[in-house]
Formats: sequence, structure tokens, C-alpha cells
Amino acid sequence: MQGVMRGFIRGVDTVNYRLGRIMMYGIFALMGVLLWSSVNKVFFLPSLWTLEMAQFIMVGYYILGGPYSMQMGDHVRMDLLYGDWSVRKKAWVDLFTVLLLIFYLVVLLYGAISSTAYSLGYWKTEPLSYLFGVVTGTEEIGRLEQSSSAWRPYLWPVKVVMIVGFFLMILQCLSELCKDVLRLKGHEI
Repeated sequence: MQGVMRGFIRGVDTVNYRLGRIMMYGIFALMGVLLWSSVNKVFFLPSLWTLEMAQFIMVGYYILGGPYSMQMGDHVRMDLLYGDWSVRKKAWVDLFTVLLLIFYLVVLLYGAISSTAYSLGYWKTEPLSYLFGVVTGTEEIGRLEQSSSAWRPYLWPVKVVMIVGFFLMILQCLSELCKDVLRLKGHEI
């Protein structure tokens, strides 16, 4: 069982580490879009697409970089008491809080799946089976949802990014859960 856990931890951590390192450079894409917007506003006509594109890049940057942040321990934590605790006590507290986080992320993932199904033109009550049907080719895509702005981009790509990000975050939480279980059993991580 320990070998399976370590393999799972290694696989998930590798994927999220590599993706997180790539997403770190997303800030430069965001800066480029905002710089383009500023230059166009001052010297030319304002661009219609820059505000929403900056928002879409920020969603990818934040959601796909979240698992990396969790893996590195760079997320916000109340360290007033936590820093002085033993490794075992930290593992128990982390185990409890990661279970709560997994529940929250599953709810967010279901919401992202429902929202993505809606953006692909599905208005019924089974978004999971619909998206599975779209992937396998048994369901058809309906009228695609577009933003209400003047640019009117399709919204499904950013919603798919949310699904992928929440799924990777759940996997990273499960990896952290496995690390806590191994720590409680006295193993070195």
C-alpha cells in the first residue's frame, strides 16, 4: 500500500509541478495583454478584447497554478500555532483540513461541469452524462454560450480550464492526504 501511495504522490506531484512551472509564465502573458490595452487606449483606439482576455488568462493562471502552490506549501495558512506543532500533530490537522477542502473542491468541480455543459448548449439535469456523451460523440453540441460583452467570445474554453484546474487540485489534495497518512505512520516523505 505504501508503494502505491508513493507512486500516486510522485505522479500527481510531477504533473502539477510541471504545469505549475509553465503557468508561472502566464503572468507575462497577462502583462502583455494589459500593456497592449494601455498602449492602445493612449495612442490608438481601445481594443474590445483586452479586458476579457486578461480575465481569461488570470483564470488559467490562478486555477492551473493552484495545485502547484499547494504542493509547494505557498498557500495561505494561519501559522500562529501551526509552526510550533510536531510533525504528527501537523499531519492530523492537515488530514482533517484537506478532507474539508476535497469536499469543497468536489462541489466546485460539479458546478464547473454544469456550467460547461450549459455553455455547450445543454439545459437538462444530467451535465456529467452530457459531457461524457460530447467526448464520446453520442451527444451533440447545442448553441454555444457567448459573453455579453462587445467582443462576445465563447465561454466554454475558460470553463474547461476550470474543470481541469479543479480536477488537478483534487488530485493534489489526495496527494497531500497520502503524504499525511504516511507521516502519521512514521514514514519519511
